[in-house]
Amino acid sequence: MRPRTVVLSVAGAAVLGTAGVAAAGLGGAEPVTPRPTTSLETAAVERTTLVDSRSLDGTLGYGDPSTAASGGGGGILTWVAAPGASIFRGEAVYKVDDAPVPLLYGSLPIYRTLASGSEGEDVEQLERNLRALGYTGFTVDETYDAYTAAAVERWQDDLGAEETGRIAPGSAVVASGAIRVAERKASKGERTGGPVLTYTGTTRVVTVDLEVQYQQMAKEGATVTVELPDDSTTKGTITDVGKVAEETGEREEQTTTIEVTIAVKKQKSLGSYDKAPVEVTFAADRRKDVLAVPIAALLAQADGGYAVQVVSGGSTRTVPVETGLFTEGKVEVTGAGLAEGMKVGVPS
Repeated sequence: MRPRTVVLSVAGAAVLGTAGVAAAGLGGAEPVTPRPTTSLETAAVERTTLVDSRSLDGTLGYGDPSTAASGGGGGILTWVAAPGASIFRGEAVYKVDDAPVPLLYGSLPIYRTLASGSEGEDVEQLERNLRALGYTGFTVDETYDAYTAAAVERWQDDLGAEETGRIAPGSAVVASGAIRVAERKASKGERTGGPVLTYTGTTRVVTVDLEVQYQQMAKEGATVTVELPDDSTTKGTITDVGKVAEETGEREEQTTTIEVTIAVKKQKSLGSYDKAPVEVTFAADRRKDVLAVPIAALLAQADGGYAVQVVSGGSTRTVPVETGLFTEGKVEVTGAGLAEGMKVGVPS
C-alpha cells in the first residue's frame, strides 16, 4: 500500500514569518511601530467564506473486487469472460459445459435450489430479474409457482441450458449491478467448484486510506476535489466512510486508517485512467460569512496578539484584532469597529 502524503494549508504558526507579521512582537518586545503610509499598499476587508483544506493521496480505480465462484457438480468451464469486460444483467459471466452462467442483479446469492413451492426474498429477486429481462406471465412476489417455473423454462431455453424450470446454486452470478471483470481465477478446461474470476462495479471511484486522526473531514455527502495525474481536477462526493480501522505500513511506521470511497459523477472528466494515483482535497474547516484580510496585513503586538492598520483619508489607525482561520493567504479577523470594505495596510 502506498504511503499517504498529507499537505496542510497555511495555518497558525506557519504564518508567523509572513512579511506583515514582525517577529519582534512574538516574544514580549516593544509593539511594532505602525508602517508609514508611503510604504503601504491597501487591501479591502472582505466578507467571505474561508476553507481550510487538506490534500491526501488516493487511488482511482473500480473499487475492491469480489469473487465469483462456480458451483459443484463436476462440470467443465468452457469459457470465462476476459479481464476488463463489462457484463450486464442476463449476459454470461462464464460457461459450464457450454451453457452460459448469466448475471442477475440483487443482494442475495443463489444459496438453494428454487422450484415450485419455494418462498422467500430470493424468489422475488429472481422474478424481478426475469421481468427485467422481458419474461412475463407470473406475479412478482415471494412465491415460486407454476407460472414462475414456466418463465424460468423459457429463459433456460433462450440461454441454451437444460429446461428444468428450477434454479440451482451456481446457475447464475448475483451482483448489485453491472460488473467489470478484474481477473480470471480459472481457465477454460478446468472443473467447476472454485473461484472463476474477480469483478468490480463498472463505474470508476476514488478510494483514500484516511488516517483516523483526520476522519472528521470525511462526511458522507461532502464534496471533495480530485486531482488527476495530468494535473486536471474534477469534483467528487464522499459516498462511504469505512467503520473498520486497519493498520497499514511497516511496523515502525504503522498508521491506523479507514477507507473512504468517493464517487465521481462526471466519469468523462477522468479521461482514460483505469488505476492511477490521485490527490484528493478535503475541506478540513469552513468558516462562512466572516471578515478576512491578507495575512501580510497583520501587525504583531507585544502582548502576543495582532492588529491591522486601517487606512482612511490619508490617515491610519491601529485596530486590535482576534484571528481565526488562516488559509490561502488570508486570515479571519474580528475587531471593534472593523467592517467590510475598510482598507487595511499591506507592505508594498
